[in-house]
Amino acid sequence: MSARHPIIAVTGSSGAGTSSVTRTFQWIFRREGVNAAIVEGDSFHRYDRAGMKVAMAEAAKQGNHHFSHFGPESNLFEELEGLFRGYGESGRGKIRKYLHNDEEAAPYKQPPGTFTQWEDVPEGTDLMFYEGLHGAVVTEKVDIARHVDLCIGVVPIINLEWIQKLHRDKAQRGYSTEAVVDTILRRMPDYVNYITPQFAQTHINFQRVPTVDTSNPFIARHIPTADESFVVIRFAKPKGIDFPYLLSMIHDSFMSRPNIIVVPGGKMELAMQLILTPMILKLLDTSRRARGASPARPVLA
Repeated sequence: MSARHPIIAVTGSSGAGTSSVTRTFQWIFRREGVNAAIVEGDSFHRYDRAGMKVAMAEAAKQGNHHFSHFGPESNLFEELEGLFRGYGESGRGKIRKYLHNDEEAAPYKQPPGTFTQWEDVPEGTDLMFYEGLHGAVVTEKVDIARHVDLCIGVVPIINLEWIQKLHRDKAQRGYSTEAVVDTILRRMPDYVNYITPQFAQTHINFQRVPTVDTSNPFIARHIPTADESFVVIRFAKPKGIDFPYLLSMIHDSFMSRPNIIVVPGGKMELAMQLILTPMILKLLDTSRRARGASPARPVLA
């Protein structure tokens, strides 16, 4: 962690909904005039799209049928920790982009599924913002979580996560249900060993829980809507969280445990705004004071 150069990470597995949470952060950044260095978790995969197919085939020949994007063999964990450490110390580091589709690839005149060249983090950023699979991963070799000042976990219940992934991969990538199921099964060991443990390292978890039947996610025709869900928000350290204020501002919310507030699914964005905005402003104020600069605005309690 670093007072001078704070790092925020949103972590969750493929299909969990981290992109939606990221949009809320970006909205807060625009509203508050925050200059954030953006880090895409996919850019720290070890292989591009073609290289991953080759690596998977080679792993399968050697009897490893669980080689996946979730595990250490296919990711640059050491480099990601090096970026977090370096940014915290100096506000500098190396980043790149992974080009998911033709639209993202066109400005770089590269094929989709490839990486851009490594570049320096822009100078003068207020903070670093990471969104991806491994924002709080801890292994025998790395401890990325220790460098993060505010870590958010996005972790819907598993059946909902699978429903979201099935619908996304079939609609956006043209995969069959069978192909998506094969991917889920192949990733399961790495999911259990490297994705799930992160949610014990996060500062806040947002877990969406449907109020409709999701008992067989593989035949679900629709993704449960926000209004068909609750969001369970767990604070690792509830000290300083004004729960009475949140309960008064978010109608139909309630406390299920001393560190957990439950809100209607349709109020998730409002809850995030109320919870995260003062936390971001506090990080920025602490950063400016540590660098000897005057605070830009009053910080909410």
